Amino acid sequence: QVRLVESGGGMVQPGGSLRLSCVVSGRALNNSVLAWFRQAPGKDREFVAAISHYGVSTLYADPVKNRFTISTNSAENTAYLQMNGLNPDDTANYSCAAKSGKPLNSGSHFYYYWGQGTQVTVSS
Repeated sequence: QVRLVESGGGMVQPGGSLRLSCVVSGRALNNSVLAWFRQAPGKDREFVAAISHYGVSTLYADPVKNRFTISTNSAENTAYLQMNGLNPDDTANYSCAAKSGKPLNSGSHFYYYWGQGTQVTVSS
């Protein structure tokens, strides 16, 4: 069994920053890929970013490129999402997801382990 627990969400003003964390515990995933997705009220789940197990490869959705940075600490089985330049369109529940094996995928159906999510609200 694999468990993912997110933290770091909150409320921030436009232009602000937040850092999300995702701690992975349980059975080790070979060549795992960790990803962040988000879902705003009334909208479909949206891919944000993904990273390979040792951080060699990353993939970003266009709306977050050059603002968000995904990273990983393999020794601590933790993935991070540094979010800068936040705007109200970034308001959503952010979830961490994991799968075994490459490649990095943006489709949520490729990921079979999910956390409960952490809420990010950007508002003045």
